[in-house]
Amino acid sequence: MLRLLTIPISHYCEKARWALDRAGVRYREEPHVQGVHSFHARRAGGGATVPVLITEDRVIGESAQILEWADERLAPEQRLLPADADERAAALALCRRFDDELGPKGRRLMYVHVFAAGRDMLSFNNAGVPRWEDRAIRWGWPLATRFVSRALEITPGVETADEADVWRELDFVAGQLADGRPYLLGERFGAADLTFAALAAPVIVPPVYGVRLPQPDVMPAPIADIVRRAREHPAGRFALHVIAEHRLVTVA
Repeated sequence: MLRLLTIPISHYCEKARWALDRAGVRYREEPHVQGVHSFHARRAGGGATVPVLITEDRVIGESAQILEWADERLAPEQRLLPADADERAAALALCRRFDDELGPKGRRLMYVHVFAAGRDMLSFNNAGVPRWEDRAIRWGWPLATRFVSRALEITPGVETADEADVWRELDFVAGQLADGRPYLLGERFGAADLTFAALAAPVIVPPVYGVRLPQPDVMPAPIADIVRRAREHPAGRFALHVIAEHRLVTVA
């Protein structure tokens, strides 16, 4: 069976899980906490980040590449990426935009607020990881926050700019949909829709996800406020609709 190395709560890992699940690819997920994930990713032959998919003949270390690999296993009429070269280029350009802008900014925005809340969210963050990793990150919480802050370049006040950038991306998506189209590139659900919906997860915190996520009623007030506003945004509503329609998974 194929192996997928993840940080379980990661939205990039969710993007990979979603693409694999949609393609009907069987795999075994191997979840790890932040920091420890880099050791396992490198040992498997990837880089310093997850997701990493280990197949029979190659190691794939980027969520975008995992999505493309999974998509190739579907019949042409079911694929997320169109066969037409120009349409495919447009879809991949949107995916890159979300990968480069929405994904990192939304992640860092929420990490800043989660760190301010202390260890309260660790039960969600550590879902399914080895027991020693769960204990280690709880015991070494100050070290873990320093590691993640350095890796994500968290500096005082960065969350203000990140929140503005996240809302810019939501406004961009709302503008794309303003003409009434059902999906970002027309009539069919595609790679750009999946990528946007998955990478919006830090700010919309969807009820349907590859692992159980905390909902606003149990979140610290600053995080809950961001989530509620993002869910009310037209692009946030679109992401939640896409997930409800196309992410066929239920987490107990």
